[in-house]
Formats: sequence, structure tokens, C-alpha cells
Amino acid sequence: MNETELKSRTKKFAHDCVKLALELPNNKLGWHLQGQLIRCSTSVAANYRAACVAQSKKSFVSKLGIVVEEADESNFWIEFIKDENLLNGDFIDHLYKESMELTLIFISSRKTAEQSLKSK
Repeated sequence: MNETELKSRTKKFAHDCVKLALELPNNKLGWHLQGQLIRCSTSVAANYRAACVAQSKKSFVSKLGIVVEEADESNFWIEFIKDENLLNGDFIDHLYKESMELTLIFISSRKTAEQSLKSK
């Protein structure tokens, strides 16, 4: 998967998480989860874009670290929503799987970039 495809995929993930978050119950827990999920999922896309224009390989690796953390946090909140039975169905299952896949993709990318840094 190339940079353009990953930018598109992370942006779609953010949009889909926003749509999911807006379906949460209109109560204190729903509002909290809504804010958390919107913040971390949009951060995945924004920080990946920032990594793509990083000024150095070291900065790239650092920004990918943020992307990994935010993708994993997105996974946590989606899982939490599922655990609380606040939302169910194919859409949340798809987003849960996507958050896991994105986390693994960016962990692998970060490791590759770190190895590249060490070999120089």
C-alpha cells in the first residue's frame, strides 16, 4: 500500500469513526466516548499526513509512533463501545477490524523506518 492509498484509508477511517460516534447515545457516557473516538481517529489521519511531510527520517519515525498510539486508542474505544453494547452490527465490526489493521500496518512501518535509521 502506497502513501496516497494510506492517506485515503486513514481519512476514510476518520470519517467512518465520526459517523459511528454520532450514533452513540445522547447521554454522559455517549458524549465522552464520542469525543474520545472522534479525537483519536481523526488524529490517525492527521498525524499520518504530518509524517508524510516530515523534515527528517527521525521526525517521520516519531510521527509514526503517534499514529500507532492513536490507531490503538481508536481500537480501544471501538472495543469499549462494543463491550458496553452501545452499538452493534457490521459497521462497528468493520471499524474494529480496520483499527486493528491500521495499527499493525503502522507498527510495521515504524519498525522498518527505525531499522533504516539504525543502518545509516
